[in-house]
Amino acid sequence: MELKGAKFIITGGGSGLGAATARVFAEAGAKVAIFDVQEEKGRQVADEIGGVFLRVDVTDAEGVLQAVDEAAEALGGLNGAVNCAGIGIAQKVLSKQGPHPLDAFTRVIQVNLIGTFNVIRCAAARIAQEEPNADGERGVMINTASVAAFEGQIGQAAYSASKGGVVGMTLPIARELAAHGIRVVTIAPGIFDTPLLGTLPESVRQSLGAQVPFPPRLGQPREYGLLAKHIVENPMLNGEVIRLDGAIRMQPR
Repeated sequence: MELKGAKFIITGGGSGLGAATARVFAEAGAKVAIFDVQEEKGRQVADEIGGVFLRVDVTDAEGVLQAVDEAAEALGGLNGAVNCAGIGIAQKVLSKQGPHPLDAFTRVIQVNLIGTFNVIRCAAARIAQEEPNADGERGVMINTASVAAFEGQIGQAAYSASKGGVVGMTLPIARELAAHGIRVVTIAPGIFDTPLLGTLPESVRQSLGAQVPFPPRLGQPREYGLLAKHIVENPMLNGEVIRLDGAIRMQPR
């Protein structure tokens, strides 16, 4: 599918991986709707790229359904979604403070896994109404997992479980949506220079980057966006999880 003229929703598009992807897609001529709970940042990115901003909580069933319709109306259709909205916590199952708070675990699953599925189901219903291109393709879904889905570290039980769920649902959804000409691919990033890591001391950031075999640095959000662009443009990529990690394999801690 050509990105030029394509219409995409990008969740978590106000910062980090989502913002970088929005810029890459806009540069390629795509029309973009930013979904984010961070209204100021989301509007700023949307204004910068000539896109549309909608304040959306991805865990809200009716809210996402309505926002998808509004985005499609504003963009003149819908060809895909890039799911970058997510949260993370560091919490041991058993710490000095006691057992892992269940509400914290539930919240991570709700945003990262259920939120991703919520956007997929709503966007798929709208994309299925589009006219297919010459290859029979109507759209592309791109999800964000993490290398933590495969090598979760101590304290990442909730985060790893949520991202493992995204990995696990990629193939069955791709198989189902194939009948509608919609591809589904997941990216599993390694250690990227996102706002979450921006709160860490520079010495810690450099140490994390040095753990990457090559290139020995933190990943840049634009590199995620470039892979997302390639996924859209390469019709044979479907039902797959692609690691984008510089060959890192996370240690227990």
